[in-house]
Amino acid sequence: MEKEVKFSLVFRDMWQSAGKYVPRVDQLVKVAPAIIEMGCFARVETNGGGFEQVNLLFGENPNRAVREWTKPFHEAGIQTHMLDRALNGLRMSPVPADVRKLFYKVKKAQGTDITRTFCGLNDVRNIIPSIGYAHDAGMISQCCLCITYSPIHTVEYYLNMAKQLIEAGCDEICIKDMAGIGRPVFLGKIVAGIKQLKKDIVIQYHSHAGPGFNMASILEVCKAGCDYVDVGMEPLSWGTGHADVISVQAMLKDAGFKVPEINMQAYMKVRSMIQEFMDDFLGLYISPKNRLMNSLLIGPGLPGGMMGSLMADLETNLESINKYKAKRNLPFMTQDELLIKLFDEVAYVWPRVGYPCLVTPFSQYVKNLAMMNVIQMEKGKERWGMIADDIWDMILGKAGQLPGKLAPEIVEKAEREGRKFFTGNPQDNYPDQLEKYRQMMWEKKWETGQDDEELFEYAMHPAQYEAYKSGKAKADFLEDVQKRRAAKEEVHMANDTTKVLTVDVNGQAYRVTVAFGDVNPATLATAQGAAPAQSAAPVASGEGKEVLSPLEGKFFLTKGAQETPLKVGDKVNQGDVLCYVEAMKTYNAVRAEFSGTVTAICVNSGDAVSEDDVLMKIL
Repeated sequence: MEKEVKFSLVFRDMWQSAGKYVPRVDQLVKVAPAIIEMGCFARVETNGGGFEQVNLLFGENPNRAVREWTKPFHEAGIQTHMLDRALNGLRMSPVPADVRKLFYKVKKAQGTDITRTFCGLNDVRNIIPSIGYAHDAGMISQCCLCITYSPIHTVEYYLNMAKQLIEAGCDEICIKDMAGIGRPVFLGKIVAGIKQLKKDIVIQYHSHAGPGFNMASILEVCKAGCDYVDVGMEPLSWGTGHADVISVQAMLKDAGFKVPEINMQAYMKVRSMIQEFMDDFLGLYISPKNRLMNSLLIGPGLPGGMMGSLMADLETNLESINKYKAKRNLPFMTQDELLIKLFDEVAYVWPRVGYPCLVTPFSQYVKNLAMMNVIQMEKGKERWGMIADDIWDMILGKAGQLPGKLAPEIVEKAEREGRKFFTGNPQDNYPDQLEKYRQMMWEKKWETGQDDEELFEYAMHPAQYEAYKSGKAKADFLEDVQKRRAAKEEVHMANDTTKVLTVDVNGQAYRVTVAFGDVNPATLATAQGAAPAQSAAPVASGEGKEVLSPLEGKFFLTKGAQETPLKVGDKVNQGDVLCYVEAMKTYNAVRAEFSGTVTAICVNSGDAVSEDDVLMKIL
């Protein structure tokens, strides 16, 4: 009898592995019937991970999006699944237990069938509570083994983890090969070993195409007994994304597996819609390089799901470095040079911080730490100079047990700064806060929503939710889209022979066009005719020393309801946290370098800031 293999379309991950955003709810509802018409999918990944945050960022209610998006699949008998980051829920930082419990009830009510729970540290203490939360909500609990390649992460390591999760009651196991660096034979041994532990356990394989292993890996895991395979489709397959369903289906059919047929007319219809959405605005956030395979990814092991945002971040990081170099008449760095330096630094940092699996949020932590090291060293400063609080929590054990040992230089730095290591249950560090958010919503006269879904959204993503409610998120998003479209037009108008740059001359911003080769002066003048750059907003009045932003990002006075925002007149001591700059999905604390009284807060929460912008004044 032929072994049957079913397919799951990871629609959310397709977009977020390519760029920054996912389609709007009207676009999701438009494409759903055509995906169903393809007739080859038993499951569709509809939400989870960064999905809700992305909706909030462009001013759309994520609860409405999930309800409307899952509905047609339910009606067609197709299961929906979502990504859950265990202790971190749907965000980059840990979540209180009461918010995690509500999370499951809300998502079940909204139409999600399966929760795919993973911990980037593979700490089962963070995963096991989610099994109970899923079952209490009436959902299928699928638990992940996060695959990476290191001296620690052996076949025995993963089989021991699978055994613990099966004994804890999980319904399914996901082999989450988020970077696509799992070697095929290695993965086959893991799947075969899990089937020996429990013959009827459902196994789903998730991988990314980037490094080039994943087609061979798909074949190996299916031979070993895998039941479901995650796939993508054009124009968002391959590269940092996933193997295309057409190729996977053809390969498995030839190997003798029973696989579903694909309605190619519907496939082309979905493909056309995806391109239409990209042409609308989503393509503005997709780097062309993310469509390429890259064996260089084998070394750093960075996940495909992160590479989309990484390439966008890289532009900002490169600009920061080159601003520094411009002021000192140093040669500029290219993006390729920065990428190679980053990959090399990831390889240096990763073992020294205990080999966390390179999956959200820990892949971002390792990448951000590596990027900060590169930036600091390029500016003549020491490595490890900037470590965000969330990264410290990982290092200190507050987010779970690291798979490996910390390097002596990291331990010494922690001890020198008076930081304490933690060995208890990670959830104990994050007490319940749901009622506090409920009270805050009552005070703001905000509805908690159907099934308390608005309460959940606020508690899960407080800063983004407030920006969404105020309208700031949508305004910022539309402004960013407009800027990206204008920049794209400038490049087109300049016919790739010029580049428009913003330069700072004695504190005044000017836009200049740099020409390469022989350029018609009339063309150059046209390119220069674009609107001049706006200078920064005037600094608020107030005497005292300036507190400068250490990097480019978004300014926030707090990162959660447990903190009280500073106000003018407050006294602060040296070392106190003043505010945060969110960059590369982590909140970087800005601490007082001296004691005094806050005389001015110069920017608003949620505002974009550049490196060295004045954030506050202290007298």
